[in-house]
Amino acid sequence: MNTDPARRGPEPRAAYAATTAITTRWMDNDVYGHVNNVVYYSFFDTAVNGLLVAAGVLDIHRGEVIGLVVETQCNYFAPLAFPQAVTAGVRVARLGGSSVRYEIGLFADDAPLAAAAGHFVHVYVDRATRRPVPLPAPLRAVLQSWTRPSSPPSDPPASRP
Repeated sequence: MNTDPARRGPEPRAAYAATTAITTRWMDNDVYGHVNNVVYYSFFDTAVNGLLVAAGVLDIHRGEVIGLVVETQCNYFAPLAFPQAVTAGVRVARLGGSSVRYEIGLFADDAPLAAAAGHFVHVYVDRATRRPVPLPAPLRAVLQSWTRPSSPPSDPPASRP
């Protein structure tokens, strides 16, 4: 059994707790005609922070607590390209005292499986001191509602003699 989380295959939309639409832009495509790999990380950030703002638990201008990304990773399963519609699915896989691991799936159009999936870890800090702080109760409540276990890794097909 493959237990490496980086080797999981694409997951369905139902594996994620919250979703949000992301608009692709002409400039997202690279010379190969698909969304460039670095843009996926921007999609992750946009999805998570947009959902937090919409939930009323992140004030990007005046909030005393902010999340800093300390780790990120992405697996690519199928290309995305402008002008496709993209839906980002978000779940919380691990919730700590001052940190959270978000897992994100990016879905093209009406595709049932993610075109890309990855994660990033936020450490929540005091805006002024940049020192870790406990997650504020309203933020923690939203994050708990998004908590879902990661899907188990899929086993490779058995080879036949």
